[in-house]
Parts: sequence; structure tokens; C-alpha cells
Amino acid sequence: MDLDAVRANVALLRERAGGTEVMAMVKAEAYGHGLVETARAALDGGAAWLGVARVAEALRLRAAGISAPVLVAVATRGEPYEDAVAAGVDLTVGSAWLARRVTEAAERSGRAARVHLKVDTGLSRGGATMADWPATVEAALAAQASGHLEVVGLMSHFACADEPGHPSVSRQLTAFREAVEYAEKAGARPRVRHLSNSAATLTLPEARYDLVRPGIAMYGLTPIPQAGTFGLRPAMTLVAELAAVKRVPARSGVSYGHTYVTERETTLGLVPAGYGDGVPRHGSGLLEVLVGGRRRRIAGRVCMDQFVVDLVDDAVPAGDEVLLFGPGDRGEPTAQEWADALGTISYEIVTRIGTRVPRVHTGTAVERTVDG
Repeated sequence: MDLDAVRANVALLRERAGGTEVMAMVKAEAYGHGLVETARAALDGGAAWLGVARVAEALRLRAAGISAPVLVAVATRGEPYEDAVAAGVDLTVGSAWLARRVTEAAERSGRAARVHLKVDTGLSRGGATMADWPATVEAALAAQASGHLEVVGLMSHFACADEPGHPSVSRQLTAFREAVEYAEKAGARPRVRHLSNSAATLTLPEARYDLVRPGIAMYGLTPIPQAGTFGLRPAMTLVAELAAVKRVPARSGVSYGHTYVTERETTLGLVPAGYGDGVPRHGSGLLEVLVGGRRRRIAGRVCMDQFVVDLVDDAVPAGDEVLLFGPGDRGEPTAQEWADALGTISYEIVTRIGTRVPRVHTGTAVERTVDG
């Protein structure tokens, strides 16, 4: 994990956002990159806020000594809201019932809860509908008047910002503006208003407001593949080594089901990574890796702990490095190429890398952390 790349990407995003404050989204173990280390690198790169999906993630950041504002973006009934309030963690509130639940947590913790009121402007996911927005705002402002809540922010989320020109974008912008106007007329005085994800941060200056929330872009992966890389630097390189190399005769079946059969005598290489580590099983016969200076396709089915590549006649010894994906500067596939081959998005490729895979963080951000 190249933390210098993370720092550079955050700095680039902040510049592209015209100096608007950046909330670095580090949910899902920082998209698979390592929560605490990546959060520190993002702050070092100029992010002022951090965003996570669960209270447990926010508490890990606090336990690591990170004092920057942290927003929990996903609300469920079972979250330990009392712990979040006590730790000074911001909470997303998208309904009147949740405003009441967080208010109760604040009463028990003896501290006002910091909340961001979320309106659903067209994603049809989290947040109050436009019809329910008045009740949500009213409940939050009543709790604020009693000293139990502080309405820190107003927020929403785009559905199609990664599709330039999609008509829903302008509709959501209009709806958000109306929701903000309503809340402010009702008495809300938010410090920040925000709805921009990575794609909007890079392409929609009219959506910046006071804060942008880039996710995938800070890891160096483009949110709009057809629009290019935007100068971002991929931070993750997935590396393994050949566990074994063997010669097999023609017509040898390879891996479960013998879906791959050698056409001639050939050399097979065994790579100790499988779907238990995040290598997609449905990438069998589709995904390429770099080994021995050449790209080779996965031969046969990906297993839980390993997969096979056909090296043909390459004299590659056991122990040699295998690059599954990375920035692409050594000829290896990129996460985007893996995503394209599987008909998915790069987000899924990097976040699915499992806990058995060690995270090795590199860069000057690591050196400063170690040196104190």
C-alpha cells in the first residue's frame, strides 16, 4: 500500500475541489488498504475529515489517537451510539426515529451528539425522503434546543455522478438545494453541507458546497473509467509468489472440474492466493497476472487458497514474484482491468482483498508515523 500515493491523491482532489474541505472516506478498511494507516496518510495529504460506515470503525480511529472529525455514514438500530457520542464521533441521521434514538444516547452519555442530517434526493437509499424531511429536521432541531444534539451538517449522496450528463444529477442538485433552504429556514445552522462523491468532486464544481467526500479516487482509481485517470496514482499492489512450478504433459486437466486442459506439454505455476483472499472465483480463465515478465491468464478454476497459471515454456522458478494487479507501471494488470474483465467496478476488486493478506504500507507517511 503506497501511502505517498494516497497523500498525493488527496492533495490532487483538494486542488480539483478548489480548496473545499475534503472528507476522506476510509470505510471498509479504507477500501481494503488498511484503516488507520490510510486515514493518517489522508490527513497528511490535506483531508480535514474522515468518513466511515460503522461506529466500530470510528472507534478504532479514536483508539489509534486520531482526533480529526469522523462521520459515520450508515445508520442501523444496533449501533453503539452511546460510545460514538462519548468519543465525539459525528453521526448521520436520516429519519425522525433515528434523531430520537441518538438523542437518547446523548442523554445517557451526558454529551451532545454531533449529527449530519441526510436527505434522500434521488438515490432511494439512506436518508429522509423529501416528504419526511420536515419531520426529521423538526426532531433534530428540538433535540438541539434541549442541548442533546448539534446539527453539524446537511448531506445527501449522488446516484449517477459517475455518468456525466445523467439527468438525475441536476434533479438531485435542485432537491438538495431545496432541502438545505428548508432546514436553514427552520433554524438549522450547519457548519458543512455536502453531497459530492469522487466523481462529483472531479467533475461537478457546482456540487462542492462546503465539503467533498471522495472515496475510490483517493486510492488512485478513477470513478469514471471512460474519462481517464484524472492523474490519480493507484495505491494498492497485490503481490504473491510462485509456490511451485511443474511440467505436465499435453491433455492434463488443471484445477477443479478440469475446465482448463493443456494443449501441449507445458509448465504450470501455483500461486498461493484464492477466493478466500479476494481473488474472484468467477475470474477463472479470465484474469491475467504478471509473472516472469509476461502476462499469463489464470488457468482453470480459482480455488479457495490458490490458483494456477500456464507458464508455457518460461523458465520461472518457484519463489518468483507474481503481480496480480497494481498501478500498471511494470506491465501488470490494474484493478480497473480486473474489474473490466469481470464486468464489475474497481471498488469491488480492492475492497474484497481478505484479512489473510498482509498489508505492507510504504512511503514517507509510514516513516513519519514510525519516527513519531
